[in-house]
Amino acid sequence: MRKNSMFVGYDVAEDAIKGATADSKTLNNFNTLFEVQNLLTIEPTKKFDFITAFAVIHDQINPSRTQKFIFDSLNSRIVFLTQDILSSTDLAKNINHPLGPFLYSISCLHCMSGSLSQNGAGLGAMWGREKALEMLRCRVHGS
Repeated sequence: MRKNSMFVGYDVAEDAIKGATADSKTLNNFNTLFEVQNLLTIEPTKKFDFITAFAVIHDQINPSRTQKFIFDSLNSRIVFLTQDILSSTDLAKNINHPLGPFLYSISCLHCMSGSLSQNGAGLGAMWGREKALEMLRCRVHGS
């Protein structure tokens, strides 16, 4: 038996949601739903089999709360796919990173400043693999 899939996208930016909805309609995608949501102020009401986060956890005001929302929104199969910039949490290990100067620039001028302006964690794009894995391990093991 074949199941139909539904794809749901959340963002705090109303313009982003409007754009995604318009693009989806233009492409005749009828199995999409985009909602303006602030994951810091709501509790999960839907369960999903598969959740993705592409280069966004480090931008969050409260990345731990965002990860909690994600894990609380997963069905028992627990499939969470996340991708982020490959760097180290240790600045010294990024000295020869081929995109290091660019990535630290966008991190300081966009990622960190956006989070810090709202009293957030300010992880930034160069939060690094070690910090990302630490936070994921804490979430998976419930601490």
